[in-house]
Amino acid sequence: MADLILWRPLQELKKEMDRIWQEFFGKSWLTEKFEGIEWVPAIDVSETDNEIIVKVDVPGVNPEDIEISLSDNVLVIKGEKKKEEEEKKENFYRMERYYGNFIRSIQLPCDVEEEKISATYKNGVLKVVLPKKPEEKKKVIKINIEK
Repeated sequence: MADLILWRPLQELKKEMDRIWQEFFGKSWLTEKFEGIEWVPAIDVSETDNEIIVKVDVPGVNPEDIEISLSDNVLVIKGEKKKEEEEKKENFYRMERYYGNFIRSIQLPCDVEEEKISATYKNGVLKVVLPKKPEEKKKVIKINIEK
């Protein structure tokens, strides 16, 4: 039986682009930034009047393997999808599921109330709710003009 070779076209394209970049400019900043990142989960970012909602597709990821942080209005979600270890050996004909580390960074469009951020995990979807900071009312000062 032939050996199974996992084909990841986007990683192959990235490797080729890095190789071309290195030929011209040296080590790629993309290589340094995303080293060790093996897959990128899909996200949805939506906004209501009162909050920003981020949904991340992370099926098969244990919520304990996910880390969420916020710094300078950038929400960072990173984690790892671990491969299930099985006793029996399987012969795959096709393998398309991704495993390994991931990271997503989302620039938020406004300030949020950091102490009120919440996250839930249900049916493979991580939902992060970020309440917006109320806008401060601008103080208008009337200035008298001397004659």
